[in-house]
Amino acid sequence: MTTITTFDNQRLAFGGGHNQSATGIFNFPEDLSSVETIKMFIKIDCPSGGCNVWDVFAHLQVKDPATGDFYEMGRYITPYGVDNHQLDRGFEFDVTDFKSLLTGNTELRTFIEVWGADGWEVSVEFDFIEGTPDYNYYNIARVIEYNQNSLEGVPYGVEAPSFDLTKDVQIPNNSASTHLRTIITGWGHATPEDPGTGRACAEWCYRTHAVKINGTEQFSHDMGPIGCGSNPVSPQSGNWQPNRAGWCPGMAVPTRIDQFNSAMAGQNFSLEYSFEPWEADGGSLSGQDGAYYAISTFVVVKSNSPIEKPIVNN
Repeated sequence: MTTITTFDNQRLAFGGGHNQSATGIFNFPEDLSSVETIKMFIKIDCPSGGCNVWDVFAHLQVKDPATGDFYEMGRYITPYGVDNHQLDRGFEFDVTDFKSLLTGNTELRTFIEVWGADGWEVSVEFDFIEGTPDYNYYNIARVIEYNQNSLEGVPYGVEAPSFDLTKDVQIPNNSASTHLRTIITGWGHATPEDPGTGRACAEWCYRTHAVKINGTEQFSHDMGPIGCGSNPVSPQSGNWQPNRAGWCPGMAVPTRIDQFNSAMAGQNFSLEYSFEPWEADGGSLSGQDGAYYAISTFVVVKSNSPIEKPIVNN
């Protein structure tokens, strides 16, 4: 196994001469032919004055040199006012899907949506674990990505014509395996809250999202509770125990993998990410406007012969 350290106690904050994000170029292994799995670990520590008091959106992205776009590999929500030292190496993510990008000189971006000069110190490691890969070649393309921060996600419960959740996807002829990779979190306390629950949208309201292929629902994502009260990153200083809709303060956000039953080789299909119907009434329990879903969806293809990116069109 080869371990690569990238960001090392990188301070992320807002104000005091600090920024919410940082980028860096790091040297990863050139030959991944004997690498079976790539794991990413994100450790956050408190600066000398203490950690920020809020649970906020955070993620790690890799730059695709072919397009210049940054792709989200892993998302987490910071804990209220503490670090994640209870986890030996921090939040853990399987990022093998990004194998075609995690080689040679690789540009990464780390981001925390913190609104204070305190913030966190972020360290990131990658384990390149040797073994027999399932396929010799991987490639990946972005399908949907509205995730620069929490409130730049897709508005929920209102008309949002500038946000395109329907795409046309073309899979390479030699694909032997095709799957979708989605990360999604809801934000906001918009009303009406769900009857009898006090759960406003989209942080608290439990929903089921549909992924439609050629107009038919093929996959679903349950945005329900994932056990916030049993989080090992505890105790925290704020309202960390009640369950949110599909995420928790101080935890990695689930990565949702949707594997096609066939390789989809050479096929063109339409993909629509569909929210469960709900209509906002313009109110909010917190005084902040709107409900939002920050989302990223990628299509991953694998083959035993060199494979091109899938083609994604609006």
